[in-house]
Formats: sequence, structure tokens, C-alpha cells
Amino acid sequence: MDKLYSPWRSLYIQSFKDKKEDAGCVFCNCDFDNYLEDESQVVFIGDKCFIMLNLFPYNSGHLMVIPKRHLNNIHNLTDEESFEIMKLTKLCIKALDMTMKPQGYNIGANLGKAAGAGIDQHLHYHIVPRWIGDINFMPVIGEVKVISKDLIETKRELIIAFNKLINE
Repeated sequence: MDKLYSPWRSLYIQSFKDKKEDAGCVFCNCDFDNYLEDESQVVFIGDKCFIMLNLFPYNSGHLMVIPKRHLNNIHNLTDEESFEIMKLTKLCIKALDMTMKPQGYNIGANLGKAAGAGIDQHLHYHIVPRWIGDINFMPVIGEVKVISKDLIETKRELIIAFNKLINE
């Protein structure tokens, strides 16, 4: 059997092994003051929620809309948080349309570990841009996902798009 090397996957797996209970929530620990720095995956900050790039994306441009308030149950969202999640999801689609021109989207949340949530202690929604043919033999046979665009380059383009859309 041939082997394909995908070091990004080992970083993802190791991040769960290294996680300490007292380390706090990865989303709650986001540095909103310095989000424009390359080390941050945050691309936009709203009143109740924020948008960040997924560090281990399914596709280039994989974004997440996350309530600022730490909660893991959809029933605990306020009406204002629910409204802003949908508002920012629509903003994500507009920004991704401007920068990456996907042919479709997967949008949703994995509620609980059993549903596939990698971070189940803080509710978040995924916006995954899709293109015809983006699923091929690599993830199916090789268990490897090819991400075709640099994360920092994607972040910079999306920040410009979000700022342009907000100022329209």
C-alpha cells in the first residue's frame, strides 16, 4: 500500500492529546485586540459573535461563526445571538463569493461529540465553500485532504472583503 504524507493531520490529532482541562476554551481565548496579526485565525468581530478561519479546514476558506459567549447548547442562544449568527453566515457567503467564487456551500453545526464536533464545549457553525470536483480520490482513498490556498493569504483576502461589505 502506498502512503501519503499529511503532517497537518498529525498536528490536529496532537492538539486534542495536548489539550488540558485548565487550558480553557480555544474560542474564548481568542485575542480580539490583535486579530489582524497573522497568528490569529479571526477575520471579523461582530457584537455577539465572531468569524474565524478553521485551522484544520475541510476546504480552503472554511469559516466558522462563533458566539462570543461560552455555551455548548443551541437552546441557550439568545434571540440576538441567533440573529447575528445568521447575519454573519450570510456575510461569510458574500465574502467567500467575492474572494474564492465557490460553486456551493455546506453550512451547519455539529452538536455534540457523537455528531462529530471536534470542539463540543463551545457552539460554532461551519461555512465550507465547495466546488464541483473538490472531493476526489485523495480524501476517499488516501485519507488526505489537499488544501489549495495558504491560510494567511486567505485570511488577508477575507478581511478586505468583510471590511468592504460592512462599509457598503
